[in-house]
Amino acid sequence: MLFAYKAKESNGRVVEGEVEAGDQKSAIARLREQKLSVVAIAETKKKKKKGKVTSHDIVIFSRQLSTLVSSGVPIVQGLNILESQAESPAFGFVIGAIKTDIEGGLSISEAMRRHPKVFSELYVSMIKAGETGGILDTILERLSSYLESAELLKAKVKSAMMYPMVVGGAAMLITVFLIVFVIPIFKDIFMGFGAELPFMTRLIIGASDFMRAYIIYVAIALGGAGYALKKYVKTEQGSRKVDDIALKLPVFGILLKKVAIAKFSRTLGTLIKSGVPILQGLETVAKTAGNKVIEEVIFKARDSIKEGGRLAEPLKKSNIFPAMVVQMIGVGEETGSLDNMLVKIADFYDQEVDTAVKGLTSMLEPIIMIVMGVVIGFIVIAMFMPMFEMGDLASRQG
Repeated sequence: MLFAYKAKESNGRVVEGEVEAGDQKSAIARLREQKLSVVAIAETKKKKKKGKVTSHDIVIFSRQLSTLVSSGVPIVQGLNILESQAESPAFGFVIGAIKTDIEGGLSISEAMRRHPKVFSELYVSMIKAGETGGILDTILERLSSYLESAELLKAKVKSAMMYPMVVGGAAMLITVFLIVFVIPIFKDIFMGFGAELPFMTRLIIGASDFMRAYIIYVAIALGGAGYALKKYVKTEQGSRKVDDIALKLPVFGILLKKVAIAKFSRTLGTLIKSGVPILQGLETVAKTAGNKVIEEVIFKARDSIKEGGRLAEPLKKSNIFPAMVVQMIGVGEETGSLDNMLVKIADFYDQEVDTAVKGLTSMLEPIIMIVMGVVIGFIVIAMFMPMFEMGDLASRQG
């Protein structure tokens, strides 16, 4: 629900704007968190446009806003331009709401913080640092570069996962089609032979009979298992367990670790370079890690720094970050150039991810083809064996 409000700041200035919340009570609570004293609030008839704001939309918006601000265009005018040019109606609505809040007296970061589903904690933290330091144009440039690198990294991982999923799915569908629809035709033919069928043939026919008789129950069982797994993954314990297993997988685990290191280094390096305090930066990085195990490691690193320790020490104990990365971070801490060192690590691991993706794809191609050949070949041989035996029998009788 969307609520229009009029409120007073601590200095007595009256501001107007809109806030999203589940109900009016939640809306008032959110405004109080922002140290606003509500004068009037009511649900607005202005409905939120349907649709989803994609990460690609955010990347383009950041780059365009960076260019406009760097060119000296006032922020409100720049947002007005971007609102009119937004391809996504949902994102156009968000930009318009931000512009309205800024005109009502809020800062850019505060206005963006009201849309947590669109602008992440990392995004808002960097914008706030840019506002505080008076270098919003520079921060927007860094933010744009960071988001573009993150999108490229995500695309590389998706390409690595997509090929085996598509080919494996196609192989499974072909196998099910053969077992459910093709094998029964051969079964009717074989029943007329009046002889005992080879073991391989009986095995395939048994599997076909089972699938035809219980396919609905199999589908329900698989659907139920998938739903239960999805629910389990959403729990704290389940999420951590799945993330831990993912990092320990023989091939994909190595790739996921490299992606995590690249993301950690790029994000923290960009935040520190933008003037965000390291404790706040580590908290933001942990929340956006995307892996519970790595999130715990980063929070331990944050606690270590809070107690006067170094960043490198808890990272070394985690057994996730390689020795080279830990040593480079240690050198960066000692020389006072941690931000530059983290960016260098990120650049190196971006290349490592690229190499790993290419190697993974080239390795999976022959493996998948061999598995498909073995499965389909097994079915074909099982179906033709009785025919060969009947041919041999007929030739001996002749």
